[in-house]
Amino acid sequence: MGGFCSVQEIIAMLTVYAPAKINIILEVLGKYNNYHKISSIVQAINLCDVINFELADEIYFKCSEPSLEEDNLVTKAATLLKEITKYGKGARIELYKHIPWGVGLGGGSSDAAATLLTLNALWGLKLSVSELAYSASKLGSDVPFFIYGGTALVEGKGGKVTPLPSLLPTYFVLLIPPLPKIPGKTSLLYSKLNNRYFTEGQFVRAALPSLMRGKTIEPSLMFNAFEKLAFDVFPKLNEYKEEFEEAGATSVHLAGSGPALFASAYKEEEANQLCLRLQKRGLECYVTFPEGGTLEGSKG
Repeated sequence: MGGFCSVQEIIAMLTVYAPAKINIILEVLGKYNNYHKISSIVQAINLCDVINFELADEIYFKCSEPSLEEDNLVTKAATLLKEITKYGKGARIELYKHIPWGVGLGGGSSDAAATLLTLNALWGLKLSVSELAYSASKLGSDVPFFIYGGTALVEGKGGKVTPLPSLLPTYFVLLIPPLPKIPGKTSLLYSKLNNRYFTEGQFVRAALPSLMRGKTIEPSLMFNAFEKLAFDVFPKLNEYKEEFEEAGATSVHLAGSGPALFASAYKEEEANQLCLRLQKRGLECYVTFPEGGTLEGSKG
């Protein structure tokens, strides 16, 4: 299954690991028919939520963070799949959150994709990858990517996903600034975009040849359309970026719609030392690396 660190089956139960993501490049090309068209190179990373699935008569959902139980994408994904397929039973689903939420790492979308993939197997539905990706697009713009996982080019509203060769061994150091959650954050940021922030896909086009040859993406090509906006929307975010740099990070970037920040490192020791310096400052930090997908060559 694409998008998982591993899957293990115990009788009628499945335990899956749903990975976070970072947008190596995130360009917004403009607004068309009330939605924004993007071009993005997205990478799944090995920071994962853990989800248990067990056959049941109805859909039951429990989360290690009770505040996330209401209106969760996991329940929406399970309900959508049941409605589409007319499946007669349900599942007991337990979500254990390890991915920080509301910071641009895509944890909720990953959980939703994990639900579609796993229930497709658990319920014996035999839906194709393209059918699952289409269902995923009804749940959110980031969800189709996680049907594939790994490294991918994501275009349009997020529904067009083209798997790419895996990144060379690279470590990503994540910094989670202790900033208040902003309700509707992603929609707010998109609403503030205008022509000044739109690009023409030039960063993705410049990065693709290197990626296709198995090389790394130069930090100078890492771009995020929300970067400038985020520092206005999130008070004190710039202070945490400066702390990241003072700890030794170079080329600090916004993760997705933020406010999480990331920097890349090519040696594990370098990444660990950077993270340790940030942790000594009392900051939440993770060392992660790319998580490969298993559906290379597929497209949705």
